[in-house]
Amino acid sequence: MKRYALLLGALAVTSMALAGETKKTIPCAVMPDHKVNIEKATKDKMFADHKGRRYFFCCGGCVPAFKKSPEKYAKADSIPTPKVKSKG
Repeated sequence: MKRYALLLGALAVTSMALAGETKKTIPCAVMPDHKVNIEKATKDKMFADHKGRRYFFCCGGCVPAFKKSPEKYAKADSIPTPKVKSKG
C-alpha cells in the first residue's frame, strides 16, 4: 500500500513538471530567507527588472536596497522578465 501511495505521489510531481507547472513562491532577492508569492508581489509591484531577469521582494525596504546595488543581488533566484504584449 505504501509503495502505491509513493508511486502516485511521484507520478503527480512528474506530471506537474511535464505540464510546465510554475513555482508560486520565490525567495526575496535581498532577504533570501523570506519567501515571496510571485502573483501577489507582481500585483503589488514588489519586483524589479534587471538585465532580462525579474527579482521579487518581501517588503518595501528591499526594493531600494536592490535598486542601489543590483549587481550585489544579481545571483538571487529570479525569473525571465516577462515579454510585454503589444496592443494592436
